[in-house]
Amino acid sequence: MEFLDDFGIKDVIDILIVTYVVYKLIMLVRGTRAIQFMKGIIVVVVAWALSSKFQLTTLQWMMKQMIDTGLIAIIIIFQPELRRALEQIGRGKLFARTYNGEDHEMNQVIGEVIKALNILAKRKIGALVVFEKETGLSEYMEAGTMLESKISSELLVNIFTPNTPLHDGAVIIRGNQLVAAACYLPLSENPFISKELGTRHRASIGMSEVSDALCVTVSEETGQISLAMNGQIVRGITEESLISKLFEELRPKAKESGSLWKKWGGRLRG
Repeated sequence: MEFLDDFGIKDVIDILIVTYVVYKLIMLVRGTRAIQFMKGIIVVVVAWALSSKFQLTTLQWMMKQMIDTGLIAIIIIFQPELRRALEQIGRGKLFARTYNGEDHEMNQVIGEVIKALNILAKRKIGALVVFEKETGLSEYMEAGTMLESKISSELLVNIFTPNTPLHDGAVIIRGNQLVAAACYLPLSENPFISKELGTRHRASIGMSEVSDALCVTVSEETGQISLAMNGQIVRGITEESLISKLFEELRPKAKESGSLWKKWGGRLRG
């Protein structure tokens, strides 16, 4: 009871502010590789707490050394995220509303991408579109040309039109935003990949091997649409299957997939 008496309104406000700041910081690194390191830090802290509780002296000493030197390691590991956080604070964006991947805007995103793929496939214009998921792709974005623009079929078609400044490389989509273009991706070194596949397809497979991204490729030779994920590629995927997979992976609980499927269905032909 004495604890409750000492626990005043200021303490409640203090806890709420700290909770909100921690939440926003988690949302900031969500979808980047830093989230994996955060999970590792949580494991270390839990191990340290358990070792203290059960008096596991050696483990406790080891965890203490890791925690004592962890601050420097965190600064080094999270340097890109810390820089981005400071930039957003400077722009007043840290406390802005974050994008929800299940928001209705994803309907429009997938629709615009499908429309662009349809046009590119008919014209046999090569293209590579990458959808970022949980694994962060910031290092590949920063190596390309940052756009941070609204997604539209016209923009995508214009980017991949031959002899334009950004046509060579991939575009990377994060949530409802086309973040970067002319991005160069790691090529797959899988020796079992068909020799018929060119650099663009090998890059899409390579990216899907090192991340959980969805990579959609348009062949400039055949106009076929291919989807790469988890190190595997499906060549000549139908639009029906492509839309279904995009909704399944990007919006697992999407209820509007049927309407968008019907709207765009039957237009892509490999």
